[in-house]
Amino acid sequence: MNIEKNIREDHTAELIVDVDPERMEAAKRRAARKLAERGKIPGFRPGKAPYEMIRKHYGDEAIFEQAVDILVDTIYPEILDQAEIKPSAMGSLEKIESIDPPKFIFRVPLMPTVDLGDYLAIRHPYEWTAPGPDKLNQSLDEMRQMYGSTDTVERAAAEGDYLLLDAKGEKKDAAEDEVNPELSREGFATIIRAEDKQRDEEWPFKGFARELVGLQPGENKKVKHKFPKDFEDEKLQGATVTYDVTMKIVRGVTLPELNDDFAKMVSAQYENLEQLKEALGKDVEERSKAEYDDAYYAKLIDLIKEGATIKYPPQVVEHEAGHVIQDLQQRLGQQGMDLPTYFKVRNTTQEKFTEEEVMPVAKKRLERSLVLDEIARTHKVSIDEESLHAEFNQTIAQLATQGMDINGLNKGSRKSQQQFSTAVANESATRLMTRRALEKLKTIATGAYDPEVEAREQAEAEVNAIPAPSLSPVHFHDDEDHEGHDHDAE
Repeated sequence: MNIEKNIREDHTAELIVDVDPERMEAAKRRAARKLAERGKIPGFRPGKAPYEMIRKHYGDEAIFEQAVDILVDTIYPEILDQAEIKPSAMGSLEKIESIDPPKFIFRVPLMPTVDLGDYLAIRHPYEWTAPGPDKLNQSLDEMRQMYGSTDTVERAAAEGDYLLLDAKGEKKDAAEDEVNPELSREGFATIIRAEDKQRDEEWPFKGFARELVGLQPGENKKVKHKFPKDFEDEKLQGATVTYDVTMKIVRGVTLPELNDDFAKMVSAQYENLEQLKEALGKDVEERSKAEYDDAYYAKLIDLIKEGATIKYPPQVVEHEAGHVIQDLQQRLGQQGMDLPTYFKVRNTTQEKFTEEEVMPVAKKRLERSLVLDEIARTHKVSIDEESLHAEFNQTIAQLATQGMDINGLNKGSRKSQQQFSTAVANESATRLMTRRALEKLKTIATGAYDPEVEAREQAEAEVNAIPAPSLSPVHFHDDEDHEGHDHDAE
């Protein structure tokens, strides 16, 4: 075969293949036999008719179509080998350039490539500090709210009350075809927090609930708000929205006293309030660090991306887009909603949603994972059996905490147990590799990277290293991904 290889801008290879006529003829005869075996030709037993009789019975076109399928299946691996191509996904026969002589044009998606650029020069200080006592007090307040009792009251809303209301928002000077379903909610529950305890994530804006102080059940109030020009939702940047609010129910809250009895109420493992505070303080610190790390590493990888050259074919990002949709579908299922209903509520179509919201998220996740994978490869990041075993046990414990019946799985068939163990092991290995690759990035970005120290560590690690997986697309909780909003693609 003669092959002409052209690398396209979309990171696919166009392969123009001249096939030996003898191979095409052999494929046509195999195709004819297959057709004859499946059908009946008068005067002949199945598969025993001569080639010319099969041609007359089925026609050259039917034989040629079958022959192309046979030939492509046979020569495609040879084509990839001869062209020295490692595909990232299945290629396709794009065109039959000619029949005589046979010339085929294939399009093959290439493996992604990453040139990190001068990433060793990037600096991004790590400046996390442990949260102060205010955060612990906030968590204690939240816990008291969880264990508080509520009663419906026939009075005006006051600070500390739970509210159930309908809110319909209208954007000033909105375009005629502009629809903003996210501006309205029915049966919406909120709480009127003290002014110094308000949340940035309060819907629809920080301080909204305090605007309703003094409103009686059944009464209406219009609340006007101008969103800042840097608001995360582009459609609301600098916009003025008027919310027509109807108060439905006001529930007064009685909070438990913050004492040893409250600690025991939370869990039998706490004998007094100090033990509860200690455990809660540790949880607050861990969550604070996790949130900072998410933002830190997302920013760091984006800084590397600015100087990197990343190439991948469209099939790869489309594959990742499928995972984004699956993630969304799973979250919607937990909320009792399916995709068609979701698209209807959003006043969009799956095609438009995929193009405008899913694909950008998939592209970001893919590129971040490719950068991290290249860091792991370049710096020979590895994992050892002992660390993997510890990560495996931690993953099992987390699954049990989330409600998975681990004991029930252990009582299942040997095959199901093995499949479960393999899945957990793969997940654990990926998480461990991701964490170590991120730690390597942090060492570089803070200026603590020393190639000589790394060489020694690599030599020691090679003794106990086990094969490492490719890293799954990395997802950090950053503003651009709109993490936490139930209407986003992530």
